[in-house]
Amino acid sequence: MDPLLAFVLPLLLGYAADLLLGDPRSWPHPVKLYGWLISQGTRLLNRGRARFWKGALLTITLCVAVYISFYFTLIVLSGWPVVYYAFSAVFVFFALANKSLLQEGKEVFDVLHQEGLEAGRRRLSWIVGRDTAHLSPDQIRIAVFESMSENLSDGVVAPLFFYAVLGLPGMMLYKMINTLDSMIGYKNGQYLYFGRFAARLDDVANFIPARITALLMILLYGSSRAWHFMIKYGPAHSSPNSGYPEAALAGILDCRFGGPNSYQGVVVHKPYIGENERSIEHGEFSKVMYLNHAVTFVMVISIIAVKYYFIWTAQQ
Repeated sequence: MDPLLAFVLPLLLGYAADLLLGDPRSWPHPVKLYGWLISQGTRLLNRGRARFWKGALLTITLCVAVYISFYFTLIVLSGWPVVYYAFSAVFVFFALANKSLLQEGKEVFDVLHQEGLEAGRRRLSWIVGRDTAHLSPDQIRIAVFESMSENLSDGVVAPLFFYAVLGLPGMMLYKMINTLDSMIGYKNGQYLYFGRFAARLDDVANFIPARITALLMILLYGSSRAWHFMIKYGPAHSSPNSGYPEAALAGILDCRFGGPNSYQGVVVHKPYIGENERSIEHGEFSKVMYLNHAVTFVMVISIIAVKYYFIWTAQQ
């Protein structure tokens, strides 16, 4: 089997499928299985003493199981190239989330624009963890853009980065790490210790992809202000990673993200990202949408180019 074709073809097919289909909510999805496994492990282990170590054990076990499962499945399928390509392409498609993220954000903007403030608040609550009942139209649009910039890293660039480094098993390993963080990586009474290892592992996994995302956004838009924002505000965010793509987007749009928000009735004070407290217009969603698509496309092409270079030099 040609190693370049085995790498490139599933990537291009999965990327194209994501562009066309997104993630239909009714379809089966490996993340749903991940979520079930995490829930069962949490139910059994998140009790009594040594919760940090129990959470670490669950995290390591699930991550190793996912990587090994996909690694050996691909070895078995390598004797049937067509099946290998199809299997790999399907899971690349499942691992990417760009179109679905854009659809979710666009629906919030459209509902707010067409049906009013209350409908916009309800629709936003589907995609963010903050309380939405008292948000203004600007706060709703800012929440969408914050979510889109963070998820461009978590849902697109990071899976592609792990595909480039570790192939499909690495890509699906990353999805498990990210799912663990989204389910148990909270700083509350229930998960403070149990989910701490998963949260730190997610921070490590996203360290490079978050910065790649921000740099690609800045390079594609050509904004010196976005570069300044990334340097100034990226490290100030409570997350070691989310602040970088958020700061880059705030600089591109010349607006202000961050600030206090309520989560389950508790006000959390986050640092402001940006300086221009201006209104966000409905039409600005298109600019962010095209930026997301551009970052994804350039990331895919860059991965293919780097892979080709390494294979070519190895054959010389």
